[in-house]
Amino acid sequence: MKISQIKITPDSYEPFRLAQGHRVGDLLFISGQTAIDDGGKLTGIGDFDVQAQKSFENLEKVLKAGGSSLKNVIKVTIMLRDMGNFEKIVELRGKYFTAPYPADTIFEVSSLFSPDALIEIEAIAVVDEAADWQK
Repeated sequence: MKISQIKITPDSYEPFRLAQGHRVGDLLFISGQTAIDDGGKLTGIGDFDVQAQKSFENLEKVLKAGGSSLKNVIKVTIMLRDMGNFEKIVELRGKYFTAPYPADTIFEVSSLFSPDALIEIEAIAVVDEAADWQK
């Protein structure tokens, strides 16, 4: 089975020595996405809504680079600094995902890569040509 690294330009994760994701057969395994801008800076300090939107946008960018999209996400893991934002995540799942909705795990963490990061999203997706529910 062929394994290939998913690459984006610019890659703000490169200094951290990790891949944005990997394609393994028809599956994409996407690293946790946060509110990092193209220059490698965390955006939306203190603003969960801004960070959540940017995290989903970054997830979408990496999925696209891997030959997929948000509609093909089959499993998502969302790490929150504050579970008080759970209802916002439910709304965002409705905005960014469509039926059939992905399997989902959400949990609260004491910290992420930065003490100012409020959310991180990782995902597993199917590549576009293998997504049966689109046909």
